[in-house]
Amino acid sequence: MPELHSSTQSESLRRKLDLVLPVLVAAGQRLVEHPRVRDLYPEYLVSSHWIIRTSVPLMEAARDRAEELANSDPVADGVAAYLGEHIPEEIDHDEWLLTDLETIGISRGDVLARTPSATVAAVVGAQYYYVLHHHPVALLGYISLLEGYPPSPEHVDELAARTGYQDDAFRTLRLHAELDPGHRDELDATLDRLPLTRAQSELIGLSAMLSVDGLTRSIEDVIDEYGDPPRPS
Repeated sequence: MPELHSSTQSESLRRKLDLVLPVLVAAGQRLVEHPRVRDLYPEYLVSSHWIIRTSVPLMEAARDRAEELANSDPVADGVAAYLGEHIPEEIDHDEWLLTDLETIGISRGDVLARTPSATVAAVVGAQYYYVLHHHPVALLGYISLLEGYPPSPEHVDELAARTGYQDDAFRTLRLHAELDPGHRDELDATLDRLPLTRAQSELIGLSAMLSVDGLTRSIEDVIDEYGDPPRPS
């Protein structure tokens, strides 16, 4: 009989995400193809800033919680080690977005004064709940989505062409397209060496899939501000 292939944790997670990612991809394409994409793009960056500015504090909370559990929990010990290395790589990414917004006339003061949407609060808040009240390994599902599927250079080029903004307005997207593949590989290696239980593996998958739903809704919130383009008759 042929030998059965045993999936790694990272492969199993990617398969779960593949089931739900089409809705997120479709929402992103609706934004790019919207006739008012020039107006939508600054709103998309603001929504992205609301999410990204929480990345380091959220990872710090997860690292601290993991360190509390590490002496008796090898998975928590591995999570703490991974986050200790990854947090410095994510510092100031929210500042990149504020700079991008300034290039298209949106001041950082205006961005910071706005109340983040309930959708974004729910996306990030769910991670805090799992991290603080269940197990910090949940955050790896969230990170796997945010860093595992960066925008392609072609996608960024299309967005730049459709909006007409100068290239400096896409600095953050281009940097993530360059950096995130390496971050994805680091996370995959971490997932594959952690001694995860079945329940922990399922938790990571749940975290990732809930995040797909939330990020899809955050893009749809931006589109809804301007309405869907008319459908062809």
